[in-house]
Amino acid sequence: MAERVVPPAARRRRRPTKTGVVLSEELIVETALRLLREHGADALTVRRLGLALGADPTALYRYFRDTDDLLLAIADELIGRTLRTWRPTGDWRADLRDLGLRMHSGSLAHPQAAVLSAYRVTGRVHEIAAVETILGVLRGAGFPDPEAVRIYHAFVDQALAFAALDAASVALPPAAREAEAGVWRATYARLSPDTHPHIAATARHLVADMRRSAYPAALDLLLDAAAARLAEAGRPPVPRRPQTRPAGPACHTGGLPAVVPPDPSAP
Repeated sequence: MAERVVPPAARRRRRPTKTGVVLSEELIVETALRLLREHGADALTVRRLGLALGADPTALYRYFRDTDDLLLAIADELIGRTLRTWRPTGDWRADLRDLGLRMHSGSLAHPQAAVLSAYRVTGRVHEIAAVETILGVLRGAGFPDPEAVRIYHAFVDQALAFAALDAASVALPPAAREAEAGVWRATYARLSPDTHPHIAATARHLVADMRRSAYPAALDLLLDAAAARLAEAGRPPVPRRPQTRPAGPACHTGGLPAVVPPDPSAP
């Protein structure tokens, strides 16, 4: 796409496309998400978007400068979908845990888009709202500003890193996922205790655990550390309820990704 993006007030198309719809930024982003889900990263082209929308590809120039500009809009839409389903309770730890799990599962609902966009900084409305919201939760809990920023940074980067990593696993063809599961069962579970005593001793746990995402456990560790830092600053942490670990896609070390992402409403 060329540098011909039109200001928002002038974008409205007077005539419907060949499919009878009126173009909008929202419709283009939704169509791009569908194409990515169905056909992968190669689908994110002006020509394929134009065909899917029933519009001349040049019409997309009115909304986005290029495909990278569209990708930033996609990333921001994923953030917006998370925020729209999240409801704070006033318990900072529970609220951040719920938000993190929703960010993760929202990315796994669109794995191809997450792989392409999780590392991007959009500077758009939903990302700005998310930064403001998370910092507000941390400052409201009593974290000093420098500590609130450090924890915000760790929280967001952890969520996005696991989102990209687990989304890449989910996006693998089923045969490849099954082959990776077979490595844990056929190789690691059969190593001799004489040569690999630690792997042999934990093999059954490895086979069971490596098929799940490590994100819920990593998130709990991060929040535990944050609560400890808050206690050190003179404010007692919120009591933590026992957490159950939901199933999810495997970590980067080669486990079998689960098809169903973690349930963001899990306690």
